[in-house]
Amino acid sequence: MRKRIYVDFSYLVILAATFGAVIVLGAVAAPVVFNPNKILVGISIDHFNSGIIMGEIFRRFSYWIYFIATVVIIYESVMYKLGQRDAIVFASSVTVVFSSLMFSAVYLPKILSMQAIGIEATQSDTFRNVHIASELDFKILAVGLLVLFIRRLLLLRFT
Repeated sequence: MRKRIYVDFSYLVILAATFGAVIVLGAVAAPVVFNPNKILVGISIDHFNSGIIMGEIFRRFSYWIYFIATVVIIYESVMYKLGQRDAIVFASSVTVVFSSLMFSAVYLPKILSMQAIGIEATQSDTFRNVHIASELDFKILAVGLLVLFIRRLLLLRFT
């Protein structure tokens, strides 16, 4: 058994966990946070305050996103140097890194700064466009993580 198997397995677990977190945040947490009136009886939270809560969740998650981008850069650089070059891995890892950094370093700070200005800023076309772009970026991140996970798993299986 290769000694590197523990590193490879840990990398795959981190990719899978991040993919799971992205899916849970987008498909489970966001609908619950933005529709609290369906769950809570007698308590009303407006859309703006739901956005503040979701923004804080994503702000905290962005630390993990920075971590995963760093892990992908390091792991894939080492694999490239060891001669494990694959076009699908390269494309998906670049997708993961860039979509991670775009979400955490560009979209999220813009959304949070507009939320800090107030409700008027969050009702602007600029906010809507940035929010739509961040949702698209988050979906691209999910696809990139899934493709990278599957391809790395296949390469691990057949090497």
